[in-house]
Amino acid sequence: MTETNHIAGTDPALRARLMRRATYASVSVALLLVAAKLAAWLVTGSMALLASLIDSLLDGLASVVNLLAVRHALTPADREHRFGHGKAEALAGLGQGALIVGSALFLIVESIDRLLAPRPVSETTAGLAVMGLSIVATAALVLYQRHVVKRTGSLAISADRLHYVGDLLTNATVIVALLLASRSSLSWVDPACALVVAGVILKSAYDIVRGALDHLMDRELADEDRERIKAVVRRHPEAQAMHDLRTRQAGNQIFIQFHLELDPEMPLREAHRIGEEIERELMQVFPGAEVIIHHDPAGMVESLPAFAGRTV
Repeated sequence: MTETNHIAGTDPALRARLMRRATYASVSVALLLVAAKLAAWLVTGSMALLASLIDSLLDGLASVVNLLAVRHALTPADREHRFGHGKAEALAGLGQGALIVGSALFLIVESIDRLLAPRPVSETTAGLAVMGLSIVATAALVLYQRHVVKRTGSLAISADRLHYVGDLLTNATVIVALLLASRSSLSWVDPACALVVAGVILKSAYDIVRGALDHLMDRELADEDRERIKAVVRRHPEAQAMHDLRTRQAGNQIFIQFHLELDPEMPLREAHRIGEEIERELMQVFPGAEVIIHHDPAGMVESLPAFAGRTV
């Protein structure tokens, strides 16, 4: 099922509340984990724990950026931004991606240095306790974010969730590192696990940037969603055909436009009524969507500049 399918049927006001609550939960969990991991790293000196701490610091920063971006994205359209502010989420995603790549590169450099000059990790009990707390708190947040993404389709919350899904693997990796790296013969395990964490972080950055670029470049909705739009139009008995269907999404705002072919002899008032009926039906499937319908006499398709995906 596509992301848009998940948000169909969700009231826009409810989406906004869910998105705001998810950003508050994310910032709160990030602050808790940063404080706990900082204390544990100061005690243990573990590179893997430092990697997890840096990851949590970035998660916290990204969560704050998300909070601000979501608040801006939910701002209604105004004179200067007639299509709303939804792309603020995608811009925040690009910023997060840049921060994440930078942190991963830092971890790679530091881990290679520790591999060349390994040293055992001490006082692992505190580190293990903190990582156990991290796993419980992160798992709870990820489950809540998953629920919110299903109901809202928010790019910002989805990007934030990717951070924390990666954190679950990160935390498990750190636990392994702490269990093994306290032995001098296995001190290399700690920086090796940090390299694994860096790889996970880079993969998260790739997914976030790809999703952000799709929104900024006005990528079409998924084929399944386009078929649902066509099905709504085809169900109307007076709609003879449609063409030039174009769709995009900015934040949680969906935009749909197409040309509707009707009987050339039909009065303008009747054509307007049919267009309004189809628009209402589409908005039942895609709540809050902005729908623009251009009426054409059937059989007189306008000659438009060719572009990829022009046909219905």
